Amino acid sequence: MNLKAGLFQNQQLKLQMTQQLSQAITILQYSTMELNAYLEAKQLENPLIQVEPPKQDSLYQREPYTYKRNDGNPGNTVDWYEYVSVPTSTLADALSVQINLKSLTSFDRKILDELICSLDDNGYLRVDEPSFMQKHGLEWAQLETYIKRIQELEPAGIGARSLQECISLQLQRKADVPPLVKQIVTGHFQAFGEKKWKAISKELGVELKDIQQAADFIQHCNPRPGSKYSQHIAEYITPELVVNVIDGHTVAVSLYDGTTVNVTYNEEYTDFMKDHPDKEVQTYIQEKEQDFRWLLQSLRQRKQTILKVGKILAEKQKSFFLEGPSAIQPLTLKQVADEIDVHESTISRAVKGKYMQTPFGIFELKYFFTSAIKSVKLEDSEAASARTVKNELQKLIDEEDKKKPLSDQKIVNLLLDKGYDVSRRTIAKYRDQMGITSSTMRKRYE
Repeated sequence: MNLKAGLFQNQQLKLQMTQQLSQAITILQYSTMELNAYLEAKQLENPLIQVEPPKQDSLYQREPYTYKRNDGNPGNTVDWYEYVSVPTSTLADALSVQINLKSLTSFDRKILDELICSLDDNGYLRVDEPSFMQKHGLEWAQLETYIKRIQELEPAGIGARSLQECISLQLQRKADVPPLVKQIVTGHFQAFGEKKWKAISKELGVELKDIQQAADFIQHCNPRPGSKYSQHIAEYITPELVVNVIDGHTVAVSLYDGTTVNVTYNEEYTDFMKDHPDKEVQTYIQEKEQDFRWLLQSLRQRKQTILKVGKILAEKQKSFFLEGPSAIQPLTLKQVADEIDVHESTISRAVKGKYMQTPFGIFELKYFFTSAIKSVKLEDSEAASARTVKNELQKLIDEEDKKKPLSDQKIVNLLLDKGYDVSRRTIAKYRDQMGITSSTMRKRYE
């Protein structure tokens, strides 16, 4: 072995992360909205790039709903949805209007306005009370008086500092509230929320069915009274891929470009490339033209990769597109990567934030990738998907007797009878992922 120090030549192959490769990877993982924003930003930095609105496609075209104005002109119609706007009233605005109707000093109004600004989106008061009192020179009783004024406003429950206080404020404005409800909320709210109802029934000397009736009454209260003023603009999902079933047995996949902006070459700069006397300008334009070509190539690669993934999904999940979600099969990213002959990370980027329209609705591409569950009734070469097991789990929960809800072990036994070999720990994990509570929390006492 030669251990002498010196300079030696060594030839090797090495993948280098170039700017163009980084751009292609970034574009691949972008969703449609993110890609549009990226292309618009590229237009600002490259004068040769020109973006145009996406072409209209028949996939989402529809005749607008119209109404006729009663002005003697039968042809005068107006699209009704042009008059629909996003509500601009906020919770603070609604409370400020009510405050303005009261006779208050300037100091009182200042305190109340600051308290209103301290409400979160759900209407709960989030303020450091000791610091607030020190800032404004208030005593504890004075601060409580101001908070009570906020809590007297609409909607009921606003200005509460805890869920218990929020429910209590709403019960104060309800008529014919059962005494047991007030007792539970006032003195046993924590145990009630943890569903330790047997201890409550023993302490209060009531039956479990009475507590169940009280629980049903409490559920009519709104735990988030300020949420109706939250302004969340709906974001519409547009699929990248469209699946059609032809003649009941052939699955066809196509790429939908109806929402991606179109990138074109800005012809106004052609003369600069040919005739401009300044060499620096020509060099600059040539660099931007190369950037434009790389962008087009990255966009083409993105479309090709997504379409390839869609075709593999149509092949591997054919039973899903013909029969529905219950027939989904186990599939991993590695299987698709091997079929397309790319790295697994490329498939992960290709399915991120992408959606597919199917005969059974719009699904995220990630939905079609699910792990395998051992099946005792299927052949050794076959397996059930985790998604299928979750669907069966949901059916069992929906059909169970709420007076005697199924335990996790009972669910394991029922699924085993159906041919799905899963552990109790797996059922608990699936329940948590699906937002299903334990059997104790699902139990009803009437």
